[in-house]
Amino acid sequence: MSKQLDSMQLTRRCAIQSGVHALLAVTASPLLTGCSGMSNAKAQGAGAGAAGAADSGTPPASLPKAVAGVDIPDSALARAAASLVSRAAPEQLYNHCLRTYVFSALLFDKLGRSFDRELAFVGAALHDLGLIDEFMSPAERFELDGADAALKFMKDNGASDSRAELVWDAIALHTNVSIAARKAPEIAMVSLGAVMDAAGLNLDQISPEAVEAVIAAFPRLGFKAAAVQTMVGLCEKKPQAQLLHPFADVGRRHLPSFASPTIEDLILGSPFSE
Repeated sequence: MSKQLDSMQLTRRCAIQSGVHALLAVTASPLLTGCSGMSNAKAQGAGAGAAGAADSGTPPASLPKAVAGVDIPDSALARAAASLVSRAAPEQLYNHCLRTYVFSALLFDKLGRSFDRELAFVGAALHDLGLIDEFMSPAERFELDGADAALKFMKDNGASDSRAELVWDAIALHTNVSIAARKAPEIAMVSLGAVMDAAGLNLDQISPEAVEAVIAAFPRLGFKAAAVQTMVGLCEKKPQAQLLHPFADVGRRHLPSFASPTIEDLILGSPFSE
């Protein structure tokens, strides 16, 4: 009986993974085929555009200079972003944020797409601030909480309005791959890198050796279980923020009392006769 259950669970897991990967591959296909509307901004130096940024502390001792051949930006702004996340987030979430940057940089380097490495790093490092109590509002989506916190961070550290707004967009859009993939490279990278790490999308574009190096530098530390627990917790804490949000499906599966309506519910419940 236990073998049968194991087999059923394995089959279900494979079906879920295949379905998710197929769906995400379709939504992200413009990026991978080179047909998206993203600008191909010239790569800038690690410290470009952030002159005068305040160093808010010493970056984590574990922060390497490079991982899998990808340089980790060493500007004042990048160090401040790493320090902020290292202080505020649990290590499991911090590692996810840095894997997001390295995986996306590996992918974009392979595709030959230029990008601002400092902005891509900062956007990736800060993209999940909205999951941390310190930056969490009572009712907004976590992406907006994180984007607002990152915008304040950018302004506090002397970034220009345009660079601050790009980071805001990258974080606010990062759970919608199909939209983010059509935006500027640094915006697309945060979304693609996050889903590469969370769901494995396009991970086959990276060599197994590079993947191993990234995970060795920033271990997963039970990421899958922690991610589901975080999503369930958000559904419990502020269910109104999950309206038409991808996390709502997680709430419906795990929480009997979770009552966030679907788009079908909203349409059928509208005040029109037909």
